[in-house]
Amino acid sequence: MYTLFYSQGACSVATQVVLRELGQEVNIIDAKQRDNFKDINPVGAVPALVDGDKTLTEGAAIMLHILNKHKNSLFPENESDRQQAIQDIMFANATMHPAYGRLFFLAQNVSDEKVRQETLNTAAEIINKLWQVVEKQLANKSFLGGDSASAADIMLTVYSRWGAYFPVDITFGAKTTKMLAAVQAMPNFIKTDEAEEAMSAK
Repeated sequence: MYTLFYSQGACSVATQVVLRELGQEVNIIDAKQRDNFKDINPVGAVPALVDGDKTLTEGAAIMLHILNKHKNSLFPENESDRQQAIQDIMFANATMHPAYGRLFFLAQNVSDEKVRQETLNTAAEIINKLWQVVEKQLANKSFLGGDSASAADIMLTVYSRWGAYFPVDITFGAKTTKMLAAVQAMPNFIKTDEAEEAMSAK
């Protein structure tokens, strides 16, 4: 069984969903409830995954580790398709995730209300341009990986919900909206949300 350190609603949601899609049992622990979490991940960020005697950090590295370890339909075996899947994962983790991260940083660190709103709006414009890239990639398919959801679709869906925390307008194209809804309707996505809600209620 894997042990996953998470924060509710954070990018660790995607790791949970994928582990469940892979048929793997996972024990989830709220990182905020661990006084020594920085002993597990010195950066203090989630996700952190314990796999036997290994502790892995960084969302994309964890995602690639579990996808490579377990046979699955989320990660293509064909070399060309697999390279595209890796690129999609890195786009989600290294491009879209930091774009949303700016919203959190600005909201927490800019005290002047007018300046904060202006900078949030600018950050949201960048995010909207990235969602246009996703919309273009979905032009002739339902998901980034084709006919079924990929790990990158799951990651992007988790990030897409963060805009609701801020007074900004983030828009999705029709194909993207359909993809996001389909991923959120996946039984293991719903199960993950329910598991985190149950943990927070304790």
